[in-house]
Amino acid sequence: MSATQEKGQMSKYRMEDGKVLDTAKALAEWEEAINWNGQDFVSRATGSRWEHETLYRSSKGRYYVERTSQRQGSSSHARLVTNEEAAAWLLTNDHELPEDLAGPGNEMAE
Repeated sequence: MSATQEKGQMSKYRMEDGKVLDTAKALAEWEEAINWNGQDFVSRATGSRWEHETLYRSSKGRYYVERTSQRQGSSSHARLVTNEEAAAWLLTNDHELPEDLAGPGNEMAE
């Protein structure tokens, strides 16, 4: 589950089931929202100024989150997420929901 390249470049991740997620082949990509806390820009997805996330929809329609870090010595990784987790991630980061996530998203938003 480690990256072959750094953030800003296309990356590939081998998952535990042997499948490979390739960000270059993603059908869609959403960036995290960033908040200013008075001192630093902080990722709304991670709550950190050092850790960042991007949500992708794979070429087969599955959603996954890529987590990258600015910390020296850390590795990027990706994890598959459920439709509910993808909808919550999108809503938290001020994105509109794609059609396939409208149902799970409507259940989550209050």
